[in-house]
Amino acid sequence: MTDWADDLALIRRAARDAGDRALAEREAGLKVWSKSGGSPVTSADMAIDQMLRETLLGARPDYGWLSEETADSADRLDKRRIFVVDPIDGTVAYMKGKPWWCVPIAVIENGAPVAAVIHAPALNETFDAVAGQGARLNERPITASDADSLDDAAMLADAQLMQGPLWPEPWPPMRFEKRNAIAYRMALVAAGAFDATVALTPKWDWDVAAGALIAAEAGAKVSDHHGDPWRFNRSDPRQASLVCAAPALHPLIIARCATIPLTP
Repeated sequence: MTDWADDLALIRRAARDAGDRALAEREAGLKVWSKSGGSPVTSADMAIDQMLRETLLGARPDYGWLSEETADSADRLDKRRIFVVDPIDGTVAYMKGKPWWCVPIAVIENGAPVAAVIHAPALNETFDAVAGQGARLNERPITASDADSLDDAAMLADAQLMQGPLWPEPWPPMRFEKRNAIAYRMALVAAGAFDATVALTPKWDWDVAAGALIAAEAGAKVSDHHGDPWRFNRSDPRQASLVCAAPALHPLIIARCATIPLTP
């Protein structure tokens, strides 16, 4: 069986090639249509999905496959390792020429991510990690922030939600910003650029699998908003919700979320 470092080298090359292809596709002109749920998809999403599938499964034909732009198959459930891919995470930002989109790719083994990359081409940023070996940004080690108070925490979350009437105890003043791509939000928490990102709705595995490993290897804590850990390559490829936070902040966030039910 191929080792995790070899898998990382493979997916890192693939993510960078995908980023180059995405930039070229946008320059040439995109075709855009809506999925059944209303979210946009472009001709670049589909072209890159096919390119990554051919590249990655061509190199690892015994691996399974899960991608946002490929019809799911139960075959992956019987595989020891699978690739989890989002050809372009943050499609709206990509379409509008904003920089906050990325190509996240993870290798999952027995339900857990073991190699991951998040490549943000417009920012020239490549985050990566192998299980047990730490996380990096452009080859340099990264660590989550040492924030230990929610007061003035730098948060990637919906300010209206966090400041709304949902909460039994109001949150203290925090600094809110937005980034389109969920994977990139998690990478920013891993690098200590933000203290936490929170979302109470289910998140697809292809949006969060790479970020889960990179954040954890950087020392951040990742779970649903009740504090339960994630597991990947299940029949339903979604996680209940997202809390990715600096290690001292994670339990403080979970405590405030305890009364908020999980989405069925």
